[in-house]
Amino acid sequence: MENNSPDYVYKNVTQINDVDASKKYLANVFLWMFGALAISAIFAYEFFITPSLLGLIVQPTVNGGLAYTGLGYVAVFSPLVFSMVISFGFNRISYPVMVFLFLAYAVVIGISFSVLGIVYTSSSIFGVFLSSAVVFGIMAIAGYTTSIDLSKMGSILMMVFFGAFAVSIINFFLGSAQLQYIISFVFVILMIGLTAYYMQMLKRIGAGIEYGAEESKKLVVIGAFILYTTFINLFISMLRIFGRRN
Repeated sequence: MENNSPDYVYKNVTQINDVDASKKYLANVFLWMFGALAISAIFAYEFFITPSLLGLIVQPTVNGGLAYTGLGYVAVFSPLVFSMVISFGFNRISYPVMVFLFLAYAVVIGISFSVLGIVYTSSSIFGVFLSSAVVFGIMAIAGYTTSIDLSKMGSILMMVFFGAFAVSIINFFLGSAQLQYIISFVFVILMIGLTAYYMQMLKRIGAGIEYGAEESKKLVVIGAFILYTTFINLFISMLRIFGRRN
């Protein structure tokens, strides 16, 4: 399920020019992001290879297809709830709770992705994942190194994102393959631009935080959540376009 975080984080920091602090912050952000991706991959794989677990998510239909179970719908839509709680509860929830929510978010994303192995070939999933990682990495570097202020671009992309997200929710129930294809292209473009924007935003955040405080620890988790979600959206959108179906 596509979802993302608003750029509210700017309001929680004082931006100063400190390259070393920014690098330290981003290193911690990427460490958490990679950890979340590993958790998602593990749960996706375990649910896919275990019929009893996969049966909790999808069940065969009378016409030979597959349909989500009640728990499957929870797995698909609960990331949106996690996203809203993490994004808008920054100042109210503690660091341990935020860590728990982020890890639980990675788990449910992994569970919901377990059905990808049914729809797409394993080679195309792996290939698209690598391609997504390359695109994400290039745009992350671009966002980190550019001297152009991407704030205005980011605001526009976020508005378009919420519109596209609303359409994707509606189409989840309509089931239009053509509309899904168009939405996937839009999301790829959006995630490419947002990757650069978020990297610049996080670079500035890292230069202004005070290490050791609970808020700084939460900002690391928030940063990882933002990049993780952006990458997941990029990957799933590219998979819908380029993935080879079983």
